[in-house]
Amino acid sequence: MTLRGPLPRYQSSEPVFGAVTAGVIQDALFHMARENEHSLSELPDGAGCFKETRIVEFVFLLSEKWNLTESARYQAIEMFERFMLTLAEELFNSTRAKAEESHWASLKQQIESTYVLRLVSCVQLASKLSFHYSIVNNHMVLKFLRSLGLSYTTEELLESELAILKALQFQINVPVPFAYVEILLEVLGYNGYLLPTKQLYEMCRYLLNLVYLLRSSIYDTLLKSSIENSSPSELQLAKFVSVKEDFMLLAVGVIGASAFLLNPEDYPLPPSSLACASSNS
Repeated sequence: MTLRGPLPRYQSSEPVFGAVTAGVIQDALFHMARENEHSLSELPDGAGCFKETRIVEFVFLLSEKWNLTESARYQAIEMFERFMLTLAEELFNSTRAKAEESHWASLKQQIESTYVLRLVSCVQLASKLSFHYSIVNNHMVLKFLRSLGLSYTTEELLESELAILKALQFQINVPVPFAYVEILLEVLGYNGYLLPTKQLYEMCRYLLNLVYLLRSSIYDTLLKSSIENSSPSELQLAKFVSVKEDFMLLAVGVIGASAFLLNPEDYPLPPSSLACASSNS
């Protein structure tokens, strides 16, 4: 069969829930739960270090500029995080084998010189995971990088994408927090949740964006509240990393907070009770 002309683009202006069977929803939920547990069991050192506000804001703004999907922006952030942690581990092992200050200085300069390029490449790769939506092409990337005063060739863009793919062993399409929110909303809808799903979905979008932008301060406050201590120990900080990286827990929290904001009258617990529940958890 020969395709003539460009393929039409189909992009719904709003989410569609309840279009799949209960069996499919259940299988998807179980799969994502297993993926989440597996990721938590193998958290690398420094997990979350490359999700600071400046990086998240950069990706969000660039995604808006290029009209990317909600999922793509989170894919880009998580992809960049995984790539940089992998790269950091490789460099650590390399410098340990070659205990030379000049070698480390050279590697550090190499990372810094390609930092923005790698971040933009992650956004470009994430856009390709949803091929029926907007895809970021090389011309768009080169034009953007030139606006930042950075000059690259098409070959260098391809090399950057390949470096990321190889570092991640070509495993870039992994579940992200936004996907967990969507699958849990499917479950709620199937179980007859009365709040309009579209309204809840939009609130979840805003709150998840906010959590990523204010990630450090939100989780820092949560940790200090849960242990009732303003100065967490190193051990407490280390154990709390698994909470910060738990996508299923984040999705549940975002949906719960969104439901509360939309229907606060359905949550009769007084503030003291909520504080008590938080400290017990």
